[in-house]
Amino acid sequence: MSKRFVMLWFRYLRTDWFTRRQSRLRDIPFVLSSPDHGRMMVTAANTIAQSHHINVGMVVADARAIIPSLEILDDRPELSDKLLKGLAEWCIRYTPFVAIDPADGLILDATGCAHLWGSEKLYLEDIVSRLKSLGYNVRAAMADTMGTAWAIAHYGKQNFIVECNQQSTALLSLPPECLRLEYESVGRLHTLGLSKVGNIIGMQRSALRRRFGGHILQRLDQALGNKDEIIQPVQPIEPYQERLPSLEPIVTATGIGIALEKLLEIVCTRLQQEQKGLRVAIFKCYRVDGRMEKIEIGTNRPSYNRHHLFKLFELKIETIEPDLGIDLFILEAQKVEPVSPIQEKLWQTTDGLENLHLSELLDRFSGKYGAKSIHRFLPAEHYWPERSFKQALSIDEKLSSEWKDDRPRPVQLLPIPERIEVMAPVPDYPPMNFRYKGKLHKVTKADGPERIEQEWWLQKGQHRDYYYVEDEEGKRYWLFRSGHYSDKFYQWFIHGFFA
Repeated sequence: MSKRFVMLWFRYLRTDWFTRRQSRLRDIPFVLSSPDHGRMMVTAANTIAQSHHINVGMVVADARAIIPSLEILDDRPELSDKLLKGLAEWCIRYTPFVAIDPADGLILDATGCAHLWGSEKLYLEDIVSRLKSLGYNVRAAMADTMGTAWAIAHYGKQNFIVECNQQSTALLSLPPECLRLEYESVGRLHTLGLSKVGNIIGMQRSALRRRFGGHILQRLDQALGNKDEIIQPVQPIEPYQERLPSLEPIVTATGIGIALEKLLEIVCTRLQQEQKGLRVAIFKCYRVDGRMEKIEIGTNRPSYNRHHLFKLFELKIETIEPDLGIDLFILEAQKVEPVSPIQEKLWQTTDGLENLHLSELLDRFSGKYGAKSIHRFLPAEHYWPERSFKQALSIDEKLSSEWKDDRPRPVQLLPIPERIEVMAPVPDYPPMNFRYKGKLHKVTKADGPERIEQEWWLQKGQHRDYYYVEDEEGKRYWLFRSGHYSDKFYQWFIHGFFA
């Protein structure tokens, strides 16, 4: 398949933008101006002003002498780059490869894209008509090379679609300016009577190099397809990315879901063939008004199970606002990892944390309630209860030590022990009752104490004597006394709750 490129030339880029913002400018002549060496110079002019021979580079005072009612607006030098970037992102609905051609154009690598619109003619017409509906005056051309597409868009009179391998014929009658040459080289070519590309193509390359340098040969080779031309897309193309354009805008959640299922089927089939799985994916929806909606999912383990992945996305489809409709869907697998098959044991009925169904269940919980709502804890080598565990970095993290289960521990442990009022006999008897958050609890059963010493290498402090107690309602608590009963400043705390 031969390469096909589209060149978009926005002849009045900045003035079109001002017209879009102020509709009154549509029917009056106006220019943009900026200071230059103490004078105000015209930096852009709309079509009406140009029809009166007011062009870029003219002094504003001279332009106003031609049209006394001429509207003068302050130019914004950074506007062109900002507009082109925004338009390039909008054009991603037509191809994933869109690059900026400073200072007023875009280049689209349309290879393999036009058939989705029925033909190259319909493809180009759709681009132009929709950009014009947004208020931009644009010329477009398609060819095998970027150089030829640029030449036809800027200087072509007809046949804006150049057939494959016909770029040489299309360039013959065009002026040498179409080769994107320096101003000095173009002037010398015209002085020598070389006013068409056809006059240049037939000349010896050594003569061209000697007279005009190597740049003219480079541009000629690029336009004819003898030398590749490298451009940088505005958005890097993800290696695992699939696109689904829609000829009719989609406005329903059902339609969005169908598009997502189709994209997941393509991506997951490819991942399965390559023995890889998805970890992070983004589903992008490009609306007809130029805005983009997106939802993102993540998995605990690499997965190519499209039904599971669809369920994760399905939880978030309702957050997508289609507005007037969505005409392009893109699915990007931003993080992909190899899939390692889990070795099953003949007599073992569960895989523990390696169980695939458990991993998928956690994925769905994370998608619905947020990844921060699910925690896994591992034992830590500390005596102090609040330091005796740590949060795992992933579901696959292995134990560095075994859990200590020789003593009972509460299901819920307070991160910071809370002060309570306790009545207890001496010297080391368990509490008889305690008051917590204003409520008095009468202790009916108790066990203890279990002494846990302070970790002197971390901080200084008193030891703790822990008691397991049960109140008259059958609820069990974990209480401790900080310091000896005989100490002057001993205190009681509640540290946890048993199920």
